[in-house]
Amino acid sequence: MNRVMGTALCALLAGGIAQANAETKLTIATVNNGDMIRMQKLTDDFTAKNPDISLEWVTLEENTLRQRVTTDIATKGGQYDVMTIGTYEVPIWAEKGWLAPLDALGDDYDVDDIMPAIRSAVSNDGNLYAAPFYGESSMMMYRKDLFDAAGISIDGRLTWDQTLEIAQKLHKPDEGVYGICLRGKAGWGENMALITTMGNAFGARLFDEEWNPTFDSAEWKNALDMYTNILGNYGPPGATSNGFNENLSLFNSGKCGMWIDATVAASFVTNPKESKVADKVGFTEAPCAVTCTGANWLWAWNLGIPMGSQKVDAAQKFISWATSKAYLELVASKEGWANVPPGTRMSLYQNPKYLEAAPFADETLLAIDSADPINSTLKPKPYVGVQFAAIPEFQGIGTTVGQQFSAALAGQMSVEQALSAAQSSTDRTMRKAGYY
Repeated sequence: MNRVMGTALCALLAGGIAQANAETKLTIATVNNGDMIRMQKLTDDFTAKNPDISLEWVTLEENTLRQRVTTDIATKGGQYDVMTIGTYEVPIWAEKGWLAPLDALGDDYDVDDIMPAIRSAVSNDGNLYAAPFYGESSMMMYRKDLFDAAGISIDGRLTWDQTLEIAQKLHKPDEGVYGICLRGKAGWGENMALITTMGNAFGARLFDEEWNPTFDSAEWKNALDMYTNILGNYGPPGATSNGFNENLSLFNSGKCGMWIDATVAASFVTNPKESKVADKVGFTEAPCAVTCTGANWLWAWNLGIPMGSQKVDAAQKFISWATSKAYLELVASKEGWANVPPGTRMSLYQNPKYLEAAPFADETLLAIDSADPINSTLKPKPYVGVQFAAIPEFQGIGTTVGQQFSAALAGQMSVEQALSAAQSSTDRTMRKAGYY
């Protein structure tokens, strides 16, 4: 090899190495919900605009995701560059210094367009620590054709007693239709998200003003009695295994007369490519009981960056892309306006194209606007949150109590035993943490 060729080859190799070194790989942990799966399919748009950044996805079931990212960020494991986290984690982790502030999302990102309730939930001391990918509350989705056939009409917001009566009428398991589908899978963000809002509706609260747990109250017994009765008797078999995704599949296959769950499900149950009953779905507010206060939850799935990451600049570019108004336009161009991630940007609910395409838009906005993390219980409470208490201990408490309530649904213990166990375990946790 002559000297000129050798020099050229060295230069070529050096350039290749430099190019390889210049590429930044982001590892993104996310939940296996439909909107996130859709985002992964659209990321060619991001990598085309950012050829120096590659993406690696870790897609997990909801409970597993929470466990993995919590362990990783608490131990400074560094496995993930971008984490999908909820409105529960963001303020707590920001306060602990575990999240990097999002201060470089771009001049055209328009932070002021984010819904105030959602923006407040992902901020700390006025700084954004995660960007919302989609926001949600909860509502009832129901089969209009089955309601009509049974002579049932909805006039105003239903109570849980009325919902129970309707579930009895619609329940025809021999025909493959169950009166109601609800979350039964144990987890603080699975069955507890629903059961806690039911507790709120029945006048219960997680803690009294002195931080004492209140699972030994009559209000909690009434709520859990209703939950185990309506789902145990008029729900699908094996309900203790069903979370959001499992119930979505049941509803879309025509097996649920009613389903009370996240408003984000609306675009999937009305999509004829995914739902057999897409043209038969109606929407209304989540049921009340003695009150409507706190009867529907408030949540957002958000993208955040662990503090100490060496890839903050690249991670912020990705988060800006995935949560921008331009991303909504991208989804609309590929999947239609009805399928864009809902509940985060005010401009979406002023967009006539979206309002025309999404028959559930008004109900979704009503539910989100009515969910108040401060005033979410009939009696005074010391915590912030509708379906959770925004304290570090709640994740463990909610997981344990969720398992006890799931056991009651399965008939492995009585409602009274489940509530007694919930009271005892939560009391131990709160005493150990020094609340009283």
